[in-house]
Amino acid sequence: MQNGNHLRDGEFNGGGLHEPKAGAEEEDVNASDLLVFDNHEDEYEIFNLRIIHRKNRTGFEENKDLPIVLNTVIAGRYHVTEYLGSAAFSKVFQANDLHTGIDVCLKIIKNDKDFFDQSLDEIKLLKFVNRHDPADERHILRLYDYFYHQEHLFIVCELLKANLYEFQKFNQESGGEPYFTLSRLQAITRQCLEGLEYLHQLGVIHCDLKPENILMKSYRRCEVKIIDLGSSCFENDNLCLYVQSRSYRAPEVILGLPYDQKIDMWSLGCILAELCSGEVLFPNDAVVMILARMVGMVGPVELEMLVNGQETYKYFTKEYDLYQVNEDTNQLEYIIPEESSLEHHLQVFDVGFIDFIRNLLDINPQRRPSAREALKHPWLSHSY
Repeated sequence: MQNGNHLRDGEFNGGGLHEPKAGAEEEDVNASDLLVFDNHEDEYEIFNLRIIHRKNRTGFEENKDLPIVLNTVIAGRYHVTEYLGSAAFSKVFQANDLHTGIDVCLKIIKNDKDFFDQSLDEIKLLKFVNRHDPADERHILRLYDYFYHQEHLFIVCELLKANLYEFQKFNQESGGEPYFTLSRLQAITRQCLEGLEYLHQLGVIHCDLKPENILMKSYRRCEVKIIDLGSSCFENDNLCLYVQSRSYRAPEVILGLPYDQKIDMWSLGCILAELCSGEVLFPNDAVVMILARMVGMVGPVELEMLVNGQETYKYFTKEYDLYQVNEDTNQLEYIIPEESSLEHHLQVFDVGFIDFIRNLLDINPQRRPSAREALKHPWLSHSY
């Protein structure tokens, strides 16, 4: 998602802009260039990043991975109490904020420029969406603090519980009563749609909605929050061709078509089907096999989408038949989609729920409902 222009001139300098050099004309900068910058000054904003360091020490560390020891204090404030897990570019710990007394989630970004840039984007977006939701009503993760310490970027957020993937796996393995009943799925759906409606209203596309990025806030009250805006973007950004985790990737993204907030709606449909059935709707296979499963389950891809897709040729022949190249023989093999149905996958016979999922999983994004439209679907008003 990076556009390579995160640290603009003057954005970091102890919180202030660079002073213009005395001999600007000698630097081959003409007056009209300076005037253009002045006229567009309101398009820039200052991003203040605190740098916390130990007194009388240089900033360089012995190695790139920051060793975190439980029961130590980070940056003189965060008492680390528990290791929560790791992702591709971060480690996550539970910590107690010694200034406020509350438990928080401490996310430590690996010492790598690309990860640093992407995490700055996440901070900027979290600040933006939190600022417009002061009462914390929109089911989006709250950002508490962020700083740079020992060559690492730290992000401090509210502490939530297990993500939906982990919790469903635990629920299945424990042999207890299934947690994700249709009434609870209805509550989770409503919260996710309210969160997405809010993001989309602000012009933000989440771009990576999946069970791992929806966390439980309360098991008893069935409250959830959407997290991880690290891959998110504004709809007027230069949109990246490769977004969304593969099993939750919308067909328009796979085909290399222009996309918008409707890709998040497709992902939500995949998530709800998975929570209901206990099985991933489009397993993480070769992309062409995912396309074949989509076609077999929710119907063919429209010709206009195939004609206009930048990536169509990778999966469809000139006659628009699905194909793959056998790696062993280097021969082209046609793929015949196996017919299936949402009813068969979901193993439930709730007409309203199936209709709701089918709407979210419309291959044509123009027919797919927006979050606001989906909130008006009759299934969300059904009483269980």
